[in-house]
Amino acid sequence: MSENLFTSSSEDYKPLIINSSSEKSNSTLQKLQKNPSITIFDEINSQVGDLIKLRNPQHKYNSVEINEAIADFFGSQSPSSFGNWVYYPWRHCLVHLLAEEEFITVRTIRNKYVITEEEQKKLASKKIGIIGLSVGQSVALTLALERGCGELRLADFDTLELSNLNRVRAGVHNLGIKKSVVAAREIAEIDPYLNVVLYNEGVHDDNIHDFFTQGGKLDLLIEECDSLEVKIRSRIKAKELGIPVLMDTSDRGMIDIERFDLEPERPILHGLLQRFGEESDLVAKNLNKNSEILMALLDFNKLSDGAQQSIVEIGKTITSWPQLASSVILGGGACGYYSRMILLGQEIRSDRYYVDLEKIAKFNHGS
Repeated sequence: MSENLFTSSSEDYKPLIINSSSEKSNSTLQKLQKNPSITIFDEINSQVGDLIKLRNPQHKYNSVEINEAIADFFGSQSPSSFGNWVYYPWRHCLVHLLAEEEFITVRTIRNKYVITEEEQKKLASKKIGIIGLSVGQSVALTLALERGCGELRLADFDTLELSNLNRVRAGVHNLGIKKSVVAAREIAEIDPYLNVVLYNEGVHDDNIHDFFTQGGKLDLLIEECDSLEVKIRSRIKAKELGIPVLMDTSDRGMIDIERFDLEPERPILHGLLQRFGEESDLVAKNLNKNSEILMALLDFNKLSDGAQQSIVEIGKTITSWPQLASSVILGGGACGYYSRMILLGQEIRSDRYYVDLEKIAKFNHGS
């Protein structure tokens, strides 16, 4: 965060969390509250009302009863001194929220039993790394919404461009900002207590070990980048550390799963690249064969007709692999589902799985 409370930079992504009952933080809070350029959102009564309702699920409160229960909850304490205030410098706004434990309890209450309380606590101890934040942004937001982990490490060197806005959830005011920052800000606005660590230069030789291990080893890697080199290097590293890998290709709903945690000797990418040489030599020896490696990696013959045509046109009539919002969002949901299953110890085997909506529709119509 910028040193000056009232200014923000294009790199800011962590909100300032202020304990409203702390005397030490009180002067900072007062400065923010008195600044006319900062918008204040205080819906603490509504949040406390939600907390009361979930603690008493068998009682159906009417408006009078819930207001009385909220007043009793605070007693002699001023509502303004309860919970935390969260300042978002990039939004120039101050938001009054429940303290972390209560906030998480209320925010995830609609997960309950689909995700049990024990499972939610287990997921809170997990660390997930995501490389590439076009498709990866959809995955990151899904994980944040469900609170499918306790820490997200997001890596992308690129900035948001207008051509990204067919699939990346962001407003035009974010153009020119790092994709990692855009994703982290949206997550912080959903849940300021979720730990997010950014690698704004992407993953490369100098930081790949830190990305996988600093602050504790990753429990899962979700790889969604365009770089063939990074795809290969990150899998070699994941295999070395025994970390499972997920990838969504945004074509035919294909989700790729590699369980290096269960199969430490498993060849990367299901052995599709074995004909190009040893894994450790792949990047160095085959940089001049990118298109050939790409065809093998994607298993070209299993791609949709549109995807096959697109690959042939890259560098001719288009500059990159096309991705649609509907496919990206589907992939984000699928990655969120499979990551939860893997992290909770379900028997999900290494393979490529297809949720091919076109094929399903044709099958259901008897084609």
